[in-house]
Amino acid sequence: MTSLTPPCSDVAVEALPGTAKTGSTYVLFEWPGAWSRDVLDGSTFGEELTNKLKAHVERYNATLLLIRHSTREARQITDHHVYLVFADQGITEVLHVDGPEDVLDLDLSGVGKNGAKLRTTPLLLICTHGKRDTCCAVKGRPLVNELRRGDEVWETSHIKGHRFAPTMMLMPWAFSFGHMSREATSAMLDHAEDGLFFVPGNRGRGTLTPPEQTAEIAVAAELSHQGIQVGIDQLQVRIDANGNDPTVTVTNRDTGDEYEVKLRQKEIEGVVDSCGKAPKTGKGWVVENITPGR
Repeated sequence: MTSLTPPCSDVAVEALPGTAKTGSTYVLFEWPGAWSRDVLDGSTFGEELTNKLKAHVERYNATLLLIRHSTREARQITDHHVYLVFADQGITEVLHVDGPEDVLDLDLSGVGKNGAKLRTTPLLLICTHGKRDTCCAVKGRPLVNELRRGDEVWETSHIKGHRFAPTMMLMPWAFSFGHMSREATSAMLDHAEDGLFFVPGNRGRGTLTPPEQTAEIAVAAELSHQGIQVGIDQLQVRIDANGNDPTVTVTNRDTGDEYEVKLRQKEIEGVVDSCGKAPKTGKGWVVENITPGR
């Protein structure tokens, strides 16, 4: 029987800002083989190794993602790329290992602990994890194939938010993006290479809380509307009050200008968070107003 529920990513009832995956430390492990529905459910690496991997990344409050290239050559690798992302510092390191068990030897406490090389160009991870949600395979994989940006672009396992497919993360800043076209994705990568903030499709910076994510994007959008280019790390964000109606102060590091962003959390009807699920009521953040300071 055919489901009457549309694909989750076709139900666009939510605003994107404030929906980014949160986290600051990531291990991106190249694995060209099959990915189970949850890559740490024991089916991908076996139960014993999986339990060890889980414990290791949890010790550092890190996230393990699997990445791969879709070409035939990339499936015949003899060693594995590992990217270590420290998003709080905006740094990615790269090294090569023989297998997944070598991840257990990595010190994830900070930069410069594992003899890895510094990567100076962005990484874009596009979710293609079809066993987790169909939308990611249907919309993510064609986008990967269309971009042709070499080692800048990788397929990745589940990064949350498949209802925003094609969904992706931009490293080393842990930005999440959603509902991105090929043209928008190329423009976003060009901006990142130039050190510029990209507003369209931006769900937020994962090192910030959802209201902070929303506020940063709102101020960046306002400045962009005024014709002002915004650097990717130009805005400093501080939440001043928690709860359902927080205030966030966003400071332009270059000028010292401050913007007080008043937000409100609202209910959203009709959210379909995964393919095949019934619509539900969700919550999201909206900007009430932006007040320039000094």
